[in-house]
Amino acid sequence: MHIIRDHQFVTPEDRGASVAIGNFDGVHLGHQSVIAQTRAAAPEAPLGVLTFEPHPREYFAPAAPPFRLMRPNSRTHRLEKLGIERLYELNFNASLAGLSPEEFARNVLADGLGVRHVVVGADFCFGKGRSGNADDMVRFGREMGFGVTIAQLMAQSDKVVSSTAIRNALSQGQPREAAAMLGHWHRIEGEVIGGEQRGRELGYPTANMSMDGLHLPKFGVYAVLVDVLEGPHAGSYHGAASVGVRPMFDGEQPNIETFLFDFSGDLYGATLSVGLVEYLRPEMKFDGLDALITQMGADCAQARDILAAL
Repeated sequence: MHIIRDHQFVTPEDRGASVAIGNFDGVHLGHQSVIAQTRAAAPEAPLGVLTFEPHPREYFAPAAPPFRLMRPNSRTHRLEKLGIERLYELNFNASLAGLSPEEFARNVLADGLGVRHVVVGADFCFGKGRSGNADDMVRFGREMGFGVTIAQLMAQSDKVVSSTAIRNALSQGQPREAAAMLGHWHRIEGEVIGGEQRGRELGYPTANMSMDGLHLPKFGVYAVLVDVLEGPHAGSYHGAASVGVRPMFDGEQPNIETFLFDFSGDLYGATLSVGLVEYLRPEMKFDGLDALITQMGADCAQARDILAAL
């Protein structure tokens, strides 16, 4: 995969792609359908995705609560698995935000990237003030020499598959519903960071990861599938994870702490991908450490049963 971050500096080999445009947060089934249509529209052309970093929503409202389902590197890995050959991850700045719809189509798509074909969702908006829509893109493509396909929105059980619907499912503690729309388990990826080692003292050593910048699922304990992505312990494991602020210890900063079953080793600095499978219970404050340890044992037993049945 080639990653291109500036539409004004594009090599000849990175021009002429068939490109899906969007934010692709989560790379859910709707996104995957758009990518499949992008491949089919011009099978002889390089398969591309055009997205923006930072997310325009972050650019215009930097103080708003975190909403992203995945960090940029996780999105890149997921898109690469889908066969994307050109990732146009353009820097979303004042210059790009100020382009009119026609200027975006001409300066970025036609002259800059030299796209052969573009696929956008039926609800796609672009240009300054989100004033351009999918029909405008069809018209600009006709005028500027690239094809355009409008992909219809995907629905499941009369519910549109969208990043917003997936966030709502996760906020309600329904990771399986989120997974049905994603086409994969919702995964939290990140580097294992140092903690206070309370889990080790309790007999349940955990791998701690930051949730900074990410949408927060419902706080509580989950059955999880864990991939250690590199290092001497690389591989797949079952486990239980706690998402939240650790009320027993007066925590404040949300994180995810994961206990890997039948594992022994040091994971500090390794990158983990933790897939949320089932919500077990909410966070709670216990009457003492013995009660907490007993509940953790019950959580792990329940998680083992759930994961063994997958």
